[in-house]
Amino acid sequence: MLNINRHLDDRERVGAPIRVGLVGAGQMGMAFAAQVGRMRGIRLLAVCDLDPARAADALVAAGWARDGIVDLDAGPSPDGERPGVTVAAERLLERPLDAVVEATGDPEAGARVADAAIAAGLHVVMLNAEADATVGPWLAYQAAQRGVVYTGSAGDEPGATKELYDFCDALGFEVLVAGKGKNNPLDPFATPQSVRAEAVRRGMNPKMLASFVDGTKTMVEMTCLANATGLVPDVPGMHGVEADLDTVVDRLRLVSEGGVLNRYGVVEYVRGLAPGVFVIFRAQHPISLETLRYVRLGQGPNFVLYRPYHLTSVETPLSVARAAIYGEPTIAPLGAPVAETVAVAKRDLRPGDRLDGLGGTTVYGLCIEADRARRDQLLPVGLALPGTRVARPVRKGEVLTYGDVEWPSEEPVVLTLRRRQDEHFAAMGPDAHRVPSRTSPPEE
Repeated sequence: MLNINRHLDDRERVGAPIRVGLVGAGQMGMAFAAQVGRMRGIRLLAVCDLDPARAADALVAAGWARDGIVDLDAGPSPDGERPGVTVAAERLLERPLDAVVEATGDPEAGARVADAAIAAGLHVVMLNAEADATVGPWLAYQAAQRGVVYTGSAGDEPGATKELYDFCDALGFEVLVAGKGKNNPLDPFATPQSVRAEAVRRGMNPKMLASFVDGTKTMVEMTCLANATGLVPDVPGMHGVEADLDTVVDRLRLVSEGGVLNRYGVVEYVRGLAPGVFVIFRAQHPISLETLRYVRLGQGPNFVLYRPYHLTSVETPLSVARAAIYGEPTIAPLGAPVAETVAVAKRDLRPGDRLDGLGGTTVYGLCIEADRARRDQLLPVGLALPGTRVARPVRKGEVLTYGDVEWPSEEPVVLTLRRRQDEHFAAMGPDAHRVPSRTSPPEE
């Protein structure tokens, strides 16, 4: 994204800033809003949140005067350029926007908002890996047909890793492993109750922290990275080795080379590299090897590139700008999924039990190859929505299937989109792993 600052300067100078709507004014959304308020050439124009006061706080953080904010639910604003708040995403989409940032972290809300925004001809930036891992391939395909950009966010770990991946891939290096560091201890059976004290100490929602500790968030993020690169998990749940920069290349070698991997071309997480992201690549030409040794990257032929930070939603405005200025995603699925995060029972589940979603007491996520998930009809964790009813017994540690659950009579949007995704890519056959190039903008 070289020179993107100059493009933003140009937009500021001519009075044509990128106009953005935000859905979800929680921790991530608020940080995005605050950063936009310090930037040139981009404006946060509307915020949707179930708490209108929190939505207004986000607009204030973005630089607007509180007394100038309008309530979009009270009726149309006489001035479409005035900042507004709403509790209904459809109201936000009526604003004169260029892009929407989805930051709820809820698969159903994310799918609903992204689908509607694409239909409205808006770029979509997802700060919602849970929705992306579940229906991102379909949303990316729909965006391509509509002539808009669907993308994950810069600063989120999949996006930060993808930047390293693209760098190596463009230079002609073979990418062997790509992934992230994990700083939370892994306990697949963690619940909001078991992590409550730590959540209070850190000022976090206990359910959100549980989704980190039980590994679901890591599995979902690596699923997003896999689907955007074609890399796959080596084994269900990946290896999760403990390593640092001095040892990670040796740990993530093939078994035949003294490491743990059965193959290269994989996504992984590593305990000991947080909060950074990494790529292990191979150089083969003697001159390349000599140069990389000269710059002290290692002895090779396998080398690691490490970015020791990811700035989460502080970087999200760059994905908005990249979409609006260059018409390009930061990270998006290539086509049909190559990986899936499926739901595994945290405890024995009985018929009539109700699932309680990501970070709850009933299921955690496990990243596996998509071919296995399709073959065995395994349930994506993004479809284990709160209130979903268990239809037959599932033992603790077993992966749930579609046949193990029943949804409400009014089918969730994320389930509808997932059905369309599965049907679409099944019909495409061997071409399913590539999304068509973006088409020309839609006719007015």
